[in-house]
Amino acid sequence: MRKTYLYETHMHTREGSACATATGQEMVRAHIKAGYAGMIVTDHFFNGNTAIPKDLPWDVRVDLFCRGYEHALEEAKGTDLHVFFAWEYTYHGTDFLTYGLDKDFLLKHPDILEWSPEEYFDIVHENGGFIVHAHPFREAFYIDKIRLFPEYIDAVEVINASHLDPIFDERALSFAQENSLLQTAGSDLHHWQDICGAGMAFEYEIKSMEDFIKSVKGEDYTLVKGFNERINSEQ
Repeated sequence: MRKTYLYETHMHTREGSACATATGQEMVRAHIKAGYAGMIVTDHFFNGNTAIPKDLPWDVRVDLFCRGYEHALEEAKGTDLHVFFAWEYTYHGTDFLTYGLDKDFLLKHPDILEWSPEEYFDIVHENGGFIVHAHPFREAFYIDKIRLFPEYIDAVEVINASHLDPIFDERALSFAQENSLLQTAGSDLHHWQDICGAGMAFEYEIKSMEDFIKSVKGEDYTLVKGFNERINSEQ
């Protein structure tokens, strides 16, 4: 059997996301133990459930926001785990995973929170970014309505391992197929104890965000729902 490489595409750290309990370092150790080849840190941006105070200068906020990723990157040094940076942008409870851009992009755009969703999508794409609509049909107290932007997004998260109701993923898959959109899968992990093996598998190592985006665009991957068990280990 040919070796495959499993990557987490959707996860949060305590440093950047108010709803997460695991640090970037803890997430790295958990993903290594679970057999992942890499993980993409996608903390909630400032218009979502962020852990970053609003009353700080923009550059300080961005520095703090990136710490979960930076701590994870440092922890992964000397290991085979690849760690990449992205974020989860939010518009009134509707979430978009934004891949392919970096800290410098955020520092250069202190007005980003003033953009409409359409402006955000356009500017992200102009700068080489890739946008995935995360869990588009999730129902939760903080989501007042389902908002869909098929003409602006690049892909749909059709497997989100944090969902308790499978209908959310079923609807996401139908939405992606009906609009000929690419598909992704991720854990939406917030606590290292909940790691479940979900993500995207490739037959080669993904060594950069550019590699990841190219492979998704080429549909050269396998969606993985997970092994549905928790890892019990000391962190």
